[in-house]
Amino acid sequence: MAPPRSARYGSWKSPITPDRIVSETVVLGQPTLGTDAIFWSEMRPREGGRVVIVRRGAEGDIADMIPAPWSARTRVNEYGGGAYVVAGEEIFFSNDGDQRIYSVRRGHEPRPLTPDGKMRYADAVLDPERGRLVCVREDHNVVGTQAETTIVSVPFEGGSEGVVLVRGSDFYSTPRISPDGSRMAWLAWNHPNMPWDGTELWLAEIRGDGSVGERHLVAGGAEESVFQPEWSPGGVLHFVSDRTGFWNLYRFRAGSVEPLTAREAEFGRPQWIFGISTYAFDSPRRIVCLFCERGIWRMALLDAESGSLAPVDLPYTDMRFLRAAAGRALVLAGSPSEPESLVLLDLDTRKPEMVRRSSETAIDPGYLSPAKRVEFPTARGLTAHALYYAPRNRDFVAPEGAKPPLLVRCHGGPTSSAPSTLDLEIQYWTSRGFAVADVNHGGSTGYGRAYRERLNGMWGIVDVEDCGAAARYLVSQGLADPARIAIRGGSAGGYTTLRALESGRVFSAGASYFGIGDLEILAGGYEHKFEWKYSERLIGPYPSRVDIYRERSPVYAADRIQVPVIFFQGTEDVVCPPEQTDMMVRALQERGAPYAYLTFENEGHGFRRGETIRRALEAELFFYSRVFGFEPAEPLEPVPIENFGALR
Repeated sequence: MAPPRSARYGSWKSPITPDRIVSETVVLGQPTLGTDAIFWSEMRPREGGRVVIVRRGAEGDIADMIPAPWSARTRVNEYGGGAYVVAGEEIFFSNDGDQRIYSVRRGHEPRPLTPDGKMRYADAVLDPERGRLVCVREDHNVVGTQAETTIVSVPFEGGSEGVVLVRGSDFYSTPRISPDGSRMAWLAWNHPNMPWDGTELWLAEIRGDGSVGERHLVAGGAEESVFQPEWSPGGVLHFVSDRTGFWNLYRFRAGSVEPLTAREAEFGRPQWIFGISTYAFDSPRRIVCLFCERGIWRMALLDAESGSLAPVDLPYTDMRFLRAAAGRALVLAGSPSEPESLVLLDLDTRKPEMVRRSSETAIDPGYLSPAKRVEFPTARGLTAHALYYAPRNRDFVAPEGAKPPLLVRCHGGPTSSAPSTLDLEIQYWTSRGFAVADVNHGGSTGYGRAYRERLNGMWGIVDVEDCGAAARYLVSQGLADPARIAIRGGSAGGYTTLRALESGRVFSAGASYFGIGDLEILAGGYEHKFEWKYSERLIGPYPSRVDIYRERSPVYAADRIQVPVIFFQGTEDVVCPPEQTDMMVRALQERGAPYAYLTFENEGHGFRRGETIRRALEAELFFYSRVFGFEPAEPLEPVPIENFGALR
């Protein structure tokens, strides 16, 4: 192998190209353990973002269960999740194009169960004794008000848009029917809460006619987040609650709530989508569970009677969507050296089997930068967290004494977190000579409720402080060039990006992906029901404190943004509509500030199409090459940067 060549940071030639990222990568979801098969979903950028349900049989044969153009995706709460359920060899799924429920068997065309209309369905479970599905339904037929969310039943034979079983709350999720079919549990919550703020766990008998009887509150409230109710094989209701400050496991037995775990660890995740699972019953007594300590996820086996928690030693740092049965566990798992993959685990031998990788791209480790956890001091004497990725490319070294440009990433949400799995989009940057800091600012999940609540009333302040503190810390450690620091993020992360650029003290460029420029539009976003009141906890009551909303809206502070910004926006985005970005661009235009703006037809909130992902990555690299003054190794389609000469 030839010795590495000296070249400027940013100009290193990398084998990790946008084409390889797009063509050989899928987004895995919703694993399911069947009787003699396993199932999962794949979002395929190369197929225009279509979501396919995949089956692997007992002999290892793999087949798509739904043909093109069908796509298993629900739009309930806009973010979806829980789009299908398996009943032996039959699958019931929500189709993206019309949001109807369909039934499909292998080798057959899908058959509609629900009529055409304005209903959306998610999070279905089987009620085989009554020949029906029970699921969450979102009714968009209502006029002059928000969509109504209910729990309904839909017969297997179809022909019905659903019979309402439970209504009255703003939101529902996770209907779960007891093994004997006699009781149903579910979660409910109301504005202004998000599900990680406060939810209620309800329980009711199912009457002989299939309707739901008198309901009883088991746990939860406005200040307690309950997550993932499940029935044990013996008919005992279990759930996760953060009543102690961390999401831990509980059960409801003989009319009382009993704790099963008591750790300063998170046995739950924020319920942005339906179908999330962090524990499952392998047997009547044994629970397979996932928990997060200081941002790292682990697996353990919990004896439900003795309370003993035995860790399972696995080479993964991030795990989600757990399923278990009969001595096996199925989970999505990844690590700093492995992309997220579908893993089947023998619980007796502890031996994992790789079923499907999210990326089949084979990259020499010499081009990969492993994540390094860092803790750094931030405002008010607190500590925050990030994942640091150093520039790495076996073919290149930087000139002596040079420091790399730093790309600070802000995750969306903002109640979310940066995963520690191998992400080829991060490696796209590090293999070209960028350092990357993926920041878990105050308000992120994985560190307990108190850390999560740092952002309450402080959105646009704490997140910005922590991103700036991360950059300054890395500069102080000699790991970044203070003159070449960019910040980027999508959605809520795009908002943090724009707010951070207002100060002009740390960052010299920014990239906003479908970000928020005007918080008033967000607060008044009546059609996007799920997050309609989210900002009230993060910022303050609206409209009574409209002054705070305007004070923290980047569009009103555009005159303070003195550095170049590139914007990316999908035309069909409902969560952060195009007017958010349009307003920011106009504000920068009016004052002659430097900016670039790319829009993408038929893209929503989060880019899914391969050609969009490819174009956005290359455009962002071109943008930084102009701002930071380096020559990219590959030819790139130019991006017009308006008013760029004003910087010269």
